[in-house]
Parts: sequence; C-alpha cells; structure tokens
Amino acid sequence: MNQSIDALALALERLLGAALIVAVLYNFVNVVGRYVFGQTFISADEVQIYIMVYIAFLGAAVATWRRAHLRMDVLVHRLPRGAQAALGAAELVLVLVLALFVLYVSSGYVKQMAGLDARSQNAGIPMWLPHSAIVLGFGLIAVLSVLQLVQLFRKGDAP
Repeated sequence: MNQSIDALALALERLLGAALIVAVLYNFVNVVGRYVFGQTFISADEVQIYIMVYIAFLGAAVATWRRAHLRMDVLVHRLPRGAQAALGAAELVLVLVLALFVLYVSSGYVKQMAGLDARSQNAGIPMWLPHSAIVLGFGLIAVLSVLQLVQLFRKGDAP
C-alpha cells in the first residue's frame, strides 16, 4: 500500500509542479503583453493566486504523507523508542482532528459559495472552485493521517 500511495504522491507532486510552471508562464505572457503590446489579461492575478492556493493545500497533503511538515523534534529523537511512537501517534491524532475540523468548516463554506453562485471579480471563476482546494487538501490530509495511524498500529510501534 505504501508504494501505491508513494506513487500517487509523486504523481500529485509532478502535477503541482506543472501547475507552478503554468502559473509562471501565464505571468510571463501577461508581462510581455503588458510591456510589449500594452494589453494584459485582466484575470491573470486571480488565476495565478488560485493555482498557488491549490499548490499549497494539495502540497500539504503530500507533505503529510511523507511526514515532512516542519516540527520541533530535536528532543523527540532523544527519547526512548516507545515515547517516540506515543508522540508520533498523538501527533497523527491531532493532525486528524484538525483536518476533520477544517474539512467540516470549509466544506460548509464551499456549499455556501456554490449556493450563492459567487464568482471572482475579474475572471468570473465560481468561488467554490478555489475554496475547494481547502476541502481537497484537508480531506487528503485526513485520509492519509488515518492510513498512517493504521500502519503505526499494525507495525506494533504504537503505545
């Protein structure tokens, strides 16, 4: 199962890298248009920001799977193995609780945006789309945290 999720995380990471390249190219085309032709894409800033929002929240899911989030773990590494496992399990539970809370709140907000048919000012993008990045990112974080907890307890490393 780890190999499958690792492959999916790598594919998502590559997709997010491609999205970053698209955002940079879109910005480049907009700059050339502005200074060479005197024309710009009015929606360029909005689209770039929304791409970056997706990169941030979906990238957070990849970091969750790889356990690559920033943490203060200098002292944890000096603790006995059992204490390290207990802290790891507690960390995963806290991440899961936070992810589920954010998922609940953000999904309600996305439903509200869809119900209002709110759209961005310049591009006319339905606002539920950029706000869905939070739902997708934290939904993935919740699922991945559950998978990591299951693995932790299966290995027998859990307290």
